[in-house]
Amino acid sequence: MRDSFTLFDTHIHIGTARHSGRRHHAADIIASMDRFGVDRSVAIPFPVVDDYRREHDEIGAAMRDYPGRFAGAACLNPFIPEQIFREEVKRCREQHGFGALKFQPQYQGLNPLLESSAFLFETAIENGMVLIVHTGTGIPFSLPSMYLLAAKRYPELKIVMAHCGGGGIFLGEAIVAATLFPNIYLELSSLMPHQVLEVLSRVSSSRLMAGSDLPENLSIEMSKILELAIGEEDKRNILSGTACEVFGPCG
Repeated sequence: MRDSFTLFDTHIHIGTARHSGRRHHAADIIASMDRFGVDRSVAIPFPVVDDYRREHDEIGAAMRDYPGRFAGAACLNPFIPEQIFREEVKRCREQHGFGALKFQPQYQGLNPLLESSAFLFETAIENGMVLIVHTGTGIPFSLPSMYLLAAKRYPELKIVMAHCGGGGIFLGEAIVAATLFPNIYLELSSLMPHQVLEVLSRVSSSRLMAGSDLPENLSIEMSKILELAIGEEDKRNILSGTACEVFGPCG
C-alpha cells in the first residue's frame, strides 16, 4: 500500500528469459514490490524460455512461498501440439492455481484471426482464465484490432491488452477496442501520463489497470497513476480495483 492506495501490479515476470538473458527471482520481485508498497502482482513467464514447465513451476512455488502476493499466468509456445498446450495450461490451473494465460505475439507469431487459433481462446475459457495479450511491438498479430473478433465471439472471456497498444503506438486502436467490447481491459504500462488521460476520456477506469513489466519500471509506472490529476475512485480502480475484479479478490 502507498498513500492509502492498495497497489496491484498486473504485469511482472519471474524466471529466465532466453531471448534477453534476464533472470528474475521471486525474492527479488518481492523486494522490489515491498520497496514501493505493491501488495500483489501478476507473475508471468518470459515469452522465450528453455523449459516452460519449469518456468510455470517456479511461479507456482513463488505463489506458495509468498501467499497472496502473486497471481499466476501461464505462457508457452502456441505451436506445440494443441493437446499438450491444453494439458499444460490445465496443469497450471489445477496444480498451481493460475488464473491467467499470456499470449506474446512478438515472439509467438500465431494469427488470432484463423480458425486454427481458436484453441488459444478456448483454452483460457475452459480453465476460467483471463487472457493477457501483448500489444504494440510484434505487428501485425500484436495489433489490438486483431482481437476484436475474439472478443465478439467469446463475450465470456476477459481479454487484457497489455501495454494498451504499446507506448501509444496503437493507443487509438486499444481505446476503440475497449469502447466496442466490455470484455476488453487495458493495462497501461508504457503510456505517458497524458495518454492515460486520453484513455480515461473514453474508457471507464473500471476497465483500466496498472502494470510495470520490469522491476526498474515499477516506481515510474505506479507513480504516474498516483500523481495523475484524476479522482480518487479512478486511481483506486486503476491501481487495484479493476485488477482485483479481473484476477480475483484481493486482501
